[in-house]
Amino acid sequence: AVQCARHGFDLVIAADRPLDDAVGTLRAYRAEVEPVQADLATIEGVERLVAAVGDRAVHALLANAGLGVGQAFLDRPFDDLRRVIDTNVTGTLYLLHTLIPRMRERGGGRVLVTGSIAGYMPGSYHAVYNATKAFLDSFSWALRCELEDSGVTVTCLMPGATDTDFFARAGMLDTRLAQQK
Repeated sequence: AVQCARHGFDLVIAADRPLDDAVGTLRAYRAEVEPVQADLATIEGVERLVAAVGDRAVHALLANAGLGVGQAFLDRPFDDLRRVIDTNVTGTLYLLHTLIPRMRERGGGRVLVTGSIAGYMPGSYHAVYNATKAFLDSFSWALRCELEDSGVTVTCLMPGATDTDFFARAGMLDTRLAQQK
């Protein structure tokens, strides 16, 4: 979002919690910023974000919502695992399916999907997260091919461990990977 603000984009940003700090940071770059507090694991949350976008032309769509949980697969309640899938896969696909047609119709735009190098690893103790990232990594390549002659580009960002609050929210601060970020 900072890179977009630095390069003259106005932004509609979403998260499942208040975005006051992010809004202040982004507005410092003179970007217009509309925050949306929405649960992107739900169809209703994605629709709230899309409603905030309204009829504006989308020039760049950054699908970056992500959730992970620690512990062994069988030791987590299934509802926790389903929430990871709904956030990382279902919500992301619904957002892309809803907004990319506008871009294709207009003949241009950029899509950035946040995958992960975790999609290339088995992911013991975070198997569902890694599997969702494998899905997004693969899906992004396929979508890129489908949109090849449309003027819409698709890029999959595949970072490793990053310095965000991901590990704290996932209850994974005590893991070796969290210590390496």
